[in-house]
Amino acid sequence: MSTATNVEATAVNTIEWLAAGRTTIVVPVYQRQYRWDIGGCERLLSDVRAVAAEDDAHRHFIGSILSAEDGSGADADLILIDGQQRLTTLMLLVAALHHSVRDRDPELAADLARVLVRTDDPERTKLRPHDAWADLYESVVLDRRDDLDRESRFDDNYAFFRSQIHADEVPLIWQGLQRLEHVSITLGAQANAQQIFESLNSTGEPLRDHELIHNYILMGLNHAEQMDVEARFWLPIEQHTGEAIGAFWRHYLVLVTGREVAANGEHGVYSAFRQSFPRVDVAHLQADAEIWRHYAEIYGLLLDPTKEPDPEIARQLRHVNTFGRSSYPLVMSAYSDHARGLIDRSQLLETLEWLQAMFLRRALVNLPAERLIARLCRARRDGHDALARAIARITPSDERVSAVLKYSELPYPAYVLGRLEGVDDVDGYDVEHIVPAVPGDAWSGDGVRPWSEYSEDEQNSHRALAPTLGNLTLLEQGLTERVFGASFPVKRDEAYARSTVPATSALAAQESWGTAAITARTVGLTADLVRVWARPALPEIDDDGLTPILDAVRRRGWPAGWEREFDYVEYRGERWEVYDVKHLFNRVFRRAWTDTTEAALAYCATHGGPIYRDKAWKGHWDDLDDTHYLYMGWDSNYMMTAVQGVLDESGIAAEVFVKYSYIGNVM
Repeated sequence: MSTATNVEATAVNTIEWLAAGRTTIVVPVYQRQYRWDIGGCERLLSDVRAVAAEDDAHRHFIGSILSAEDGSGADADLILIDGQQRLTTLMLLVAALHHSVRDRDPELAADLARVLVRTDDPERTKLRPHDAWADLYESVVLDRRDDLDRESRFDDNYAFFRSQIHADEVPLIWQGLQRLEHVSITLGAQANAQQIFESLNSTGEPLRDHELIHNYILMGLNHAEQMDVEARFWLPIEQHTGEAIGAFWRHYLVLVTGREVAANGEHGVYSAFRQSFPRVDVAHLQADAEIWRHYAEIYGLLLDPTKEPDPEIARQLRHVNTFGRSSYPLVMSAYSDHARGLIDRSQLLETLEWLQAMFLRRALVNLPAERLIARLCRARRDGHDALARAIARITPSDERVSAVLKYSELPYPAYVLGRLEGVDDVDGYDVEHIVPAVPGDAWSGDGVRPWSEYSEDEQNSHRALAPTLGNLTLLEQGLTERVFGASFPVKRDEAYARSTVPATSALAAQESWGTAAITARTVGLTADLVRVWARPALPEIDDDGLTPILDAVRRRGWPAGWEREFDYVEYRGERWEVYDVKHLFNRVFRRAWTDTTEAALAYCATHGGPIYRDKAWKGHWDDLDDTHYLYMGWDSNYMMTAVQGVLDESGIAAEVFVKYSYIGNVM
């Protein structure tokens, strides 16, 4: 058997590999900028702590690191082709440890320094990033930062590690670091580095979230347990959800967490699953998997309401599907309680009606329907009345809906007309424009004057009202084809009078059709619409786009425009002129320190900050009092997470809202 001569792959201890010799690891110019965020640092630290807690035989594998030698000899640099993000983060962690103990444990500090800097030159770091940001990196690792208000991932992640690790814990973390292993792949002079890099990173289809969940569930089980879980739980989940299995897990996690779950970007669904189910051993899996299968069965009914045995519930599920699947987390919650006898049938039907009213009314007044369901799932945990209040708050009023119906295009016309005109199955019907959307020259509203003789103002008035409620009705498809493009008198006699739809056949009593008739019909149908799609009968006002703080978007880094993300913030009835997440973070924590000090301290104790008793590292600090300091050098994702967390801890998150600016909405 022949052996490879241009690639050398060796399993090595990561810390020994980094500390050995006087080699510098160089990040080449074509590599992307360092971009790990605090979430990645948190996972790394968690893995290090976990392996440190095990016995000496345990190791943690961090993957492969691909490099190529730059020249020959013991001092030749290594060009880092793959592994920059992991190695940079490890170096920041080691730097945080080193700076914590250098004055109290010289021996341990020396061991840590051997990882960070060359033994022959303590001023040269072992890892040399791209020149564009090398000085920034080295100023953090060598503790030479002098700009207290700068923003970089190096500063953010270093500060995170310093905040999370007390000096007394450094020996344990160091022990865990020494148990990390990787495969070191070193390329020879004739190897095609780009080809190997692409093979490592791009071969095959990346795993999707539900596939990662599947692997996560089964990986810790023995073969017999895997077969049992696969047959009893996973396969039924797949059968019920089909191609929508990925959406099922996302919607289920919205239900469980009461938070929006990102459908894209670095496996947001999988990350949320791991946080919600940190243990999936056999003891926990049995109970959890029974629940997953239960909700998957409900999800299958939502996808295909014909499987629902109750005709009225099936009808309402079909109606809810008119607006897409975004409401599924809340519908699953209500349906599950009904199936388990916790609520009666009428309460389930009322919830489905409320949802339809909310979606339709918001569409009518041109309000977005995104990011609403998580807050309603949270409200429902407090009971049916709490859900009614939450829906009422975000459902436009009768007056607002009535005003826009006069002149606005009707959304979901087949669905709306079907319910208003008593047609349960609209498949055999067309949405008939009594005044055509584009009238031909011969069209007439009275059979006397053709369209070509209408004045320009008359034509514009008719066209403006053509897509509105008063000008629309349902008509059997055969009748539609018979009178296509005909004038109103012809349509009236040849089609409308023959229709089985009462609202359509009633048009046969009209002598002529024009803007006055459209307006009058709109008034009558509007009264029916606000009755059918009734808002919960509570004295609440619609919030016109205010977003509860728990549903506010967590953005990675500092995207363009972040300085004007919000128009304002509503804090417990106060209106704050706060326009960006950094000022929101500062103001909320200052307010929490004043109003709910115990909750603020409890949150910081659990999460390792962002309030500390001393300024333990260089950076941007804000003094809360003589002994407590708020660290401000975080990225925007961390800041929003911390704001949400401390308000939740204080029990006042439901009273805090953000109003996104135009920039914030398009970011």
